[in-house]
Amino acid sequence: MKYIEEYLQEVGVIAEQINRAAIANVIDIILEIRANQGRLFFLGVGGGAAAATHAVNDFRKIAGIESYSPDDNVAELTARINDDGWESVFAEWLKGSRLSERDGVFVFSVGGGNQEKNVSVNLVRALEYAKQTGAKILGIVGRDGGYTAKVADGCVIVPQVNTGRVTPHTESFQSVITHLIVSNPKIRATEMKWESTTSKGV
Repeated sequence: MKYIEEYLQEVGVIAEQINRAAIANVIDIILEIRANQGRLFFLGVGGGAAAATHAVNDFRKIAGIESYSPDDNVAELTARINDDGWESVFAEWLKGSRLSERDGVFVFSVGGGNQEKNVSVNLVRALEYAKQTGAKILGIVGRDGGYTAKVADGCVIVPQVNTGRVTPHTESFQSVITHLIVSNPKIRATEMKWESTTSKGV
């Protein structure tokens, strides 16, 4: 019970401390991308990959934004890793997707990538390429010292309230924040299923 109580208290503290203006900035950038008929490309590794897949579904279906993730095509992903290497996999996939200045690259990561520490270098390479093309860079990360936070046009940093639980809190709030964004009236283009049935008295 003690662990449960501590964990849920930390969730509450994070929710209180999270930067609302940073979330609003991400929303504004996404609105700009949609207005320009751009696409969103979601990148992540591990838990971030699962978040990317989920986001593709929600942003396509609910927000009406053309969205993709390399994590959704395991055949291409593993072929690129096998033939070209792990570090270049996302950058090369973005090149194949003809990333342009109208598009956005959205990263889900705990650390955000770090070349010096050799952590998630594939994200670093992808964002370097995104910068070259002029695409917008977005992210939800757990550390402000990673590459994503340094180069992003819009980034939400999940507050660290317990250094022993940075990963579970970051990955949990990646889901919370993306659902906040996609359900925002300015972003939402179609009614969500259960909300529509409730409003009809079903």
